[in-house]
Amino acid sequence: MDKPFSQACENNKLPILNVLEAFFSDVTDVLEVGSGTGQHSVHFATHLAHLQWHCSDREVNHPGILQWHQEAALTNLHAPLTLDLNDPWPVETVNAIFTANTMHIISWPLVERFFQGVAKHLAPKGKLCIYGPFKYQGKYTSASNAEFDAFLKQQDAHSAIRDFEAICQLAEQAGLTFVEDVQMPANNQLLLFKRQ
Repeated sequence: MDKPFSQACENNKLPILNVLEAFFSDVTDVLEVGSGTGQHSVHFATHLAHLQWHCSDREVNHPGILQWHQEAALTNLHAPLTLDLNDPWPVETVNAIFTANTMHIISWPLVERFFQGVAKHLAPKGKLCIYGPFKYQGKYTSASNAEFDAFLKQQDAHSAIRDFEAICQLAEQAGLTFVEDVQMPANNQLLLFKRQ
């Protein structure tokens, strides 16, 4: 199979890294939920050498992720774990959780399941980063995001750009405190949370 490639990952990996360098400076291990192509994991593990980066995704995406990993050959980058949000997570406790471009793809019940997993597996003082587009008080941040949301719903009625306030409420219920909402390129955000 051809190595998978996401232009969006290429475009956003450096702005995300600029935030993670500070936010994950005291973190030792990260679980990436929904690693997709694997591009983010290689970039972040390369530049955050103090971290053990653990990918996860549905098994169907593992061959593509492994192609990126084999090229990079990084000792702090681990083979993808099988994680389906309908099932128990394949980890006990992690210092940090990162996910990009997942909340608007998966159904709302799976968004809730994601936060149930965060509540169960994120360590005390652990950190959570969520990257993607969000609405604020029910309103889109741009016309292009409104068009993107319509496209998502055409592809899958369960997909949608989520409300920032609803995500924060789930995070609070999971025992997390909101830290910062960092504006990213292309009308995306990076939401940072911390467990007390």
